[in-house]
Amino acid sequence: EAEDAVQEALVRAWRGLDRFEGRAALRSWLYRIATNVCISMLGASQRRARPMDLAPVSTADSPLPAALPEATWIEPIADARVMPAGGDPAEVAVARESVRLAFVAALQHLPPRQRAVLILRDVLRWKADEVAELLGTTVASVNSALQRARSTLASTKVEAGGPSEPMDDAHQALLARYVDAFERYDMDSLTALLREDATWNMPPYDLWLQTHRDIRDWCLGPGIGCKGSRLVPTMANGSPAFGQYKPSAQPGIWEPWSLQVLELSGGRISGITFFLDTARFFPAFGLPPRLEA
Repeated sequence: EAEDAVQEALVRAWRGLDRFEGRAALRSWLYRIATNVCISMLGASQRRARPMDLAPVSTADSPLPAALPEATWIEPIADARVMPAGGDPAEVAVARESVRLAFVAALQHLPPRQRAVLILRDVLRWKADEVAELLGTTVASVNSALQRARSTLASTKVEAGGPSEPMDDAHQALLARYVDAFERYDMDSLTALLREDATWNMPPYDLWLQTHRDIRDWCLGPGIGCKGSRLVPTMANGSPAFGQYKPSAQPGIWEPWSLQVLELSGGRISGITFFLDTARFFPAFGLPPRLEA
């Protein structure tokens, strides 16, 4: 969808180039075109979601439901594609915040124009008059849209522009313990790293788990095939992530199984999403097609 939006914005800019009068910078003119394209596309598309938005919490003995279509889900994106290369820490923090899975999920509850206003004002820190000029509206309309967007977002308990936790030594140690526990498949050690309200979910299925007991029992029951996996670190949506490889029938070979994206909060893991479409996601993240002993 993002690639389609870029293509459409460039086509519109090319067709309208003879009408560009030069009263504003070319970049600003292109930005306005791209913004309007995105707003139009959002209005025509369905809301994307996470499993927690679509179904009640499951238990370890819940049957695996049918997979839902790709267009249902919020999907991961590699940090390398969205983070400013060599950017200053403030720019990186803004970029990380704007692609967090929880924040992107919360944005789905907003109408397109409110979504644009919220991102421009609370994430990118634009002034109200700058947003009004970009969207071709008034400052009063921008302030009204922002107030409504903040009110809606508050109900999701996700803060726009809230600071992301830095990847300091403590977080790196937490991730090292997670990798060790997962690769040993020690579910007691792994669940000890989770918050009490941590979620465990697996698009394209709307099954999701929350209690430590259900997560542990599911991993040792239906998910036992993941025992013996290896993890390869990467970054997705401004968060730590891992390519997970399961043992194959061929000795000494591990095959792609999922892209794990972790969410951290308060020194613990608050959520783990297992994206199972490895044929699409592993190449996009530069992850190898298999691992060998």
